[in-house]
Amino acid sequence: MKTTLQQLKKWIRLAESEHLEFKQAGRQFDFEKLTRYCVALANEGGGKLILGVTDKPPRQVAGTEAFPDVGKTQAQLLDRLHLRIDMEEIVHPDGRIVVVHVPSRPIGRPVEYRGAYWMRSHDALVPMTPEKLQQIFAEAEPDFSAQICKKATIGDLDYHAIETFRKRWHRRSSNDELLSIPSEQLLKDAELLVDGGVTYAALILLGTRKALGIHLAQAEVIFEYRSKETSLPFQQRKEYRKGFFLYYDDLWNTINLRNDEYQYQDGLFMLTIPTFNELVIREAILNAVSHRDYRHAGSVFIKQYPTKIELVSPGGFPPGITPENILWKQHPRNRRIAEVFAKCGMVERSGQGA
Repeated sequence: MKTTLQQLKKWIRLAESEHLEFKQAGRQFDFEKLTRYCVALANEGGGKLILGVTDKPPRQVAGTEAFPDVGKTQAQLLDRLHLRIDMEEIVHPDGRIVVVHVPSRPIGRPVEYRGAYWMRSHDALVPMTPEKLQQIFAEAEPDFSAQICKKATIGDLDYHAIETFRKRWHRRSSNDELLSIPSEQLLKDAELLVDGGVTYAALILLGTRKALGIHLAQAEVIFEYRSKETSLPFQQRKEYRKGFFLYYDDLWNTINLRNDEYQYQDGLFMLTIPTFNELVIREAILNAVSHRDYRHAGSVFIKQYPTKIELVSPGGFPPGITPENILWKQHPRNRRIAEVFAKCGMVERSGQGA
């Protein structure tokens, strides 16, 4: 790789983050410290450590004499971390610069060094929290929604939910065969039944209330309405513990009961706009059902107020999703559920993707 002076100038203007670090490192830089920084950058998804630039803005190129033999240092890092890290020397008019290019850790495998999984916290390096480690280890786990619920049978699936799914899939695909094939074949074609077993996706989307209560009680959505944001008691509460295709319309209709309209003027015309846009709310509900972590015992909560609505979904972001990239990066946690939504034309248009 070859970094231009123009690219270096752009980096120097950026704020430090978990993916970008600057160190002046005038005459030397401790190899142990270098190793820990490489581990932290790898664990955060990769990044760059730039030596020879002051770390406090406005940054200046100061030059560095650290690691005169970058090839030897690369070999030492590979020996210690078993991770290929490239080091590049840049000849700058104001001094020598070393750019350490750190790749991302493997999926599901945090990088460890001397008994610790390092990560960056503000200006310091600290061991990873148990929550962060659990999130990384979970990346390598199979899709939960595609796994078989061993004790469930096709009798645990609701006939009306299956028929609703059939109609939506037919409407999306215009495949008339979907209207006549047996229910079992329909579910096999959607991979909701696999080798005779009922997947968790089938239960979440099509299951009866009794079946979910036995096999996956946390697969429920709880709606609450409060007339004031400061109010603790709710004025209405509905619990939806049944297949998603049995309640998704009722849930929107419940929200829409208190969907006040506001007037605004556009030139000569007086127009009305609802407080809650139906497409946006439905998409948010799809997001919550598709991306929640069903291994957690909590329920999805939808809390409506006169001018605000909150959706609280158990579990953190899916692997690879951060507050910074949530608007454009896609990574569904429960891929089998996402595939069914796609067959029905219920895919989210943006965000993490269903």
